[in-house]
Amino acid sequence: MNCGKFHISSRVMEKAVLWLCWGIVGLASLYLLHYVRRAFVCDRFVVKGVSMEPGFHTGEGVYVNKLLLGARIYTDFDFSKSSVSSFRMPGFRKARPGDVMILNYPFAETEDTINFRINYVYMKRCYGCPGDDVVIKDGYYVHPQTGGNVGNTCYQKVLSGTPDSLLEERGVVVKAFQLNKAMKWTIRDFGPLHVPASGDVVKLDSLNWKTYRKQIQYETGMMPAWKDGTVTLGCGPLKEYKFASDWYFFGGDNVLDSRDSRYFGLVPEEYIIGIVAGRR
Repeated sequence: MNCGKFHISSRVMEKAVLWLCWGIVGLASLYLLHYVRRAFVCDRFVVKGVSMEPGFHTGEGVYVNKLLLGARIYTDFDFSKSSVSSFRMPGFRKARPGDVMILNYPFAETEDTINFRINYVYMKRCYGCPGDDVVIKDGYYVHPQTGGNVGNTCYQKVLSGTPDSLLEERGVVVKAFQLNKAMKWTIRDFGPLHVPASGDVVKLDSLNWKTYRKQIQYETGMMPAWKDGTVTLGCGPLKEYKFASDWYFFGGDNVLDSRDSRYFGLVPEEYIIGIVAGRR
């Protein structure tokens, strides 16, 4: 008789090890499913700032549906680069004017070149899809397909009814699209600005070449210039340009306090994460 000793049979040990293995597999599966869901199905983001008021407030959580447009899948995980390498899974529908989206801010490193930072994201409303013409008339965004108003019109109404001088006294930046000052657009009267779709050909001249110069540089790696009365790209003249990518125009609901496409220009499709479909 071996008093004070506790003997565990080999069979019990085998069961314990088996349960431990299954537990590890289960936890690993849950961990994997969590990231698969975030990458392919939906993800959660927290609103920061006042640019989407009155509909969304800072600190509020929102869910992004990645199935609608199709999930953006990275093909290069070196996020120290200023560019993004990715492809988009098939989605259920295309973006529409009025959709609220999460996107990467396109000028994360420098204001003169479109560049990528993985966790530097904005939440904005889409006002121009590929092929649309964006117009702001008397403070109101014009729906590019229907001609009616689009977006949350609460602050658009305030913008429409407040003189520029009073807006500037309140710190509102009235002048818009400073990347091409020749257009003389304001946040009250803006456009029409054509939002290029892949395959669109835009004729370039002395008035509009600056409008698209950052997008052309993004696609070609070269910045257009104005030389001897003509637009040039590299060593040759550029009278027109055929776009290779789809582009979008985004704005904040709080049109009085939002840094968006009215100021920094168009956003490439690769920078869109997904459509906001709920909140928590």
